[in-house]
Amino acid sequence: MSHLKRLLDGLPLGLLLLASLTLGLAPFTPEPHVWEKLQMLAAGTLSRPIDIFDLALHGAPWVLLILKLVLRPRSGG
Repeated sequence: MSHLKRLLDGLPLGLLLLASLTLGLAPFTPEPHVWEKLQMLAAGTLSRPIDIFDLALHGAPWVLLILKLVLRPRSGG
């Protein structure tokens, strides 16, 4: 877990947010790929390698952003 924490600490929050809003939501029309692939996953139709790759590619920025937010140090006590 410490390797992941070090990786996430090295990634600026703004960069992860920008990547999530651009690559994570591309293409914007007719609907974002990540949303389409999540719907396919929920329906059990995510089986083609290109669709799995699309989910990984467009979902990675979101996963990294969420992990960075969850694992960030808490202030105060």
